Amino acid sequence: MRGIIGAIAGDIIGSPYEFHSIKSKDFDLFSRKSTFTDDTIMTLAIANWLCVNKDSKHVLINNLKYFGNMYPKAGYGGRFMEWLRHDSPEPYGSWANGSAMRVSPCAWVADSLEEAQDLAKKSAIVTHNHPDGVKGALATCDAIYLARLGASKDEIKDHIELRYEYFLNRSIDEIRPNYKFDVSCRGSVPESIICFLEAENFEDTIRNAVSLGGDADTQAAIAGSIASAYWDVPKNIAYKSIHRLDYRLLKVFIDFEEKFM
Repeated sequence: MRGIIGAIAGDIIGSPYEFHSIKSKDFDLFSRKSTFTDDTIMTLAIANWLCVNKDSKHVLINNLKYFGNMYPKAGYGGRFMEWLRHDSPEPYGSWANGSAMRVSPCAWVADSLEEAQDLAKKSAIVTHNHPDGVKGALATCDAIYLARLGASKDEIKDHIELRYEYFLNRSIDEIRPNYKFDVSCRGSVPESIICFLEAENFEDTIRNAVSLGGDADTQAAIAGSIASAYWDVPKNIAYKSIHRLDYRLLKVFIDFEEKFM
């Protein structure tokens, strides 16, 4: 299985390690603490927007607010929580990685790289209108779209470095020892992309992301969203992830799969 399941599986697998970081790839993929968080919820909010009306900013904002307020304890950042509660849905200049973790549906709907970039920017700027927030969403979406079309890792890496000036010539072993929790796009999206570039398969990508010891669920969601366009997500991982969604989120996932996949 390929598609937005990569972001969902990455989020769920990484969730127990978000605030209990590890610096090892040797861990159980699933446990009783493995659950969906804001990464999955916002990814599916974007998916539902694209199913309903991808040209409507109003529908986009309503979806983010509706799903966000439906799950108020899912682990949102403080400023995003304020945005969810506020009557006037103005963006707040966020440079955080929430724009990148929710963007994957845009890459699967688009018929061209330009359309993917347009959708990614729209999905970001309603909250994350800081240049770094937009860049994180665009870079992630580009990587997914190119992987979806069969681009090689070198082609993806060269494109991201040239267009977005992310420094990707680092290894996981070089990053891991001194890496700390970082929710900024600038400090987490390049590392998430490297987790994919250095991996041997989908599972290895997720293990790389969690092992950095940073924002584990979000970085695994970002890395996983790229990896699931390059490789199939193993059936056991997809199955265990899907079965951790509640009925409302599962319905959105199925609707998106049926319409676009």
